[in-house]
Amino acid sequence: MNRILIKNARIVNEGTIVEGDVLIEDKIIREIGESISPKSSDSKIIDAEGNYLIPGAIDDQVHFREPGLTHKGTIETESRAAVAGGITSFIEQPNTVPNAVTQELLEEKYQRAAEVSYANYSFMMGGTNDNLDELLKTNPKNVAGIKLFLGSSTGNMLVDDEKVLEKIFSNTDMLIAAHCEDEATVRENLEKYKAEYGDNIPVKYHPLIRSTEACFISSSRAVALAKKTGARLHVFHVSTAKELELFTNKIPLEEKKITAEVCIHHLWFTDADYEKKGSLIKWNPAVKTEADRDALWKALLDDRIDVIATDHAPHTLEEKNNPYTSSPSGGPLVQHAVVAMFEAYHQGKISIEKIVEKMAHNPAKLFKIEKRGFIREGYYADLAIVNPGLPWNVKKENILYKCGWSPFEGTNFKSRITHTFVNGQLVYNNFKVKDLRCGERLLFDR
Repeated sequence: MNRILIKNARIVNEGTIVEGDVLIEDKIIREIGESISPKSSDSKIIDAEGNYLIPGAIDDQVHFREPGLTHKGTIETESRAAVAGGITSFIEQPNTVPNAVTQELLEEKYQRAAEVSYANYSFMMGGTNDNLDELLKTNPKNVAGIKLFLGSSTGNMLVDDEKVLEKIFSNTDMLIAAHCEDEATVRENLEKYKAEYGDNIPVKYHPLIRSTEACFISSSRAVALAKKTGARLHVFHVSTAKELELFTNKIPLEEKKITAEVCIHHLWFTDADYEKKGSLIKWNPAVKTEADRDALWKALLDDRIDVIATDHAPHTLEEKNNPYTSSPSGGPLVQHAVVAMFEAYHQGKISIEKIVEKMAHNPAKLFKIEKRGFIREGYYADLAIVNPGLPWNVKKENILYKCGWSPFEGTNFKSRITHTFVNGQLVYNNFKVKDLRCGERLLFDR
């Protein structure tokens, strides 16, 4: 039996921080207590030395690029980076090549992850203008949800037929996750800037092309459709102050039918950063103004926004350095997301309890993930230890993404992940990822 006893931890769970010990037996948290003695001589003891023990983060939006785009990243390489960053579960998106828009293609991704993933995994089923029958075959107990691109992004999955959208919203009981940017507005804005600059549009205009208006038109349309049909809608990567009027904090998360996610980059960067970072911070939706960022923080803290994610979407540096119109949007974030939020804690923006709520508890609640996202007896031992006083600098040598770069390169973080456990296995320790592909398929209690 695999027995690990974590001692002298500050256990962060369900709004509290308590000093104590945690006993892991095989995959499961067996006991949580003030002082636990080893149950046998073969127990491995890890002294947390007063550092924070948190539930492993659950990232509800990543793009790991497999199949078809594996020069950018793979399930293996990106899940490896994720566990180094304290992320123990991920939900991957369908805009791979081919797009995961049939049950057969979706299942192939699960089979691949079962062979190579360091972290627990789920893959979303992709919606198109003509695959409703396939969507309705999706099993809600072992697939996270259905993903709809209501504005085109990487891939060819734009769902822009209003009748089809209404059918999808009306006929599925599954969670629908949506990328919301109005395609007509984006195209009109793009043509205006192309007329002036050709393909070499300065990236500082990205948030004016993929504008606040484009986001709000699409998000408000999706929310209205969800209210009309009673569908369960989760709006990915909210990026504007205006969109926040669409979401509520008047009821508990478990009762919400319409929920919202914010991403690390929209909490960290503003449009002032384009001058220095250029296309490295070109995302869809775009990083916008300081006022937008401030509003996102406020909504995160008052619970109009429910979860924090990464939208991890690697591209090669060569691709990112192309002229604006051929430079793809997206960037890698899973290795640095948790420590970036701990940096915000050091800056006085958020409590550690709130970080854990938004990155572990709430994704588990929102998707109804079985026995993960909390430090509870009987739950899977998906855990991370964070040293809040171990400064380090992000540089090429310690970046684990296959693409080899990070928008945080050169950043000094005060906190560092020292240990990560996935299903009771110590997969990350002493700043090294062990060769343990122990990720399992996420299951859902619905």
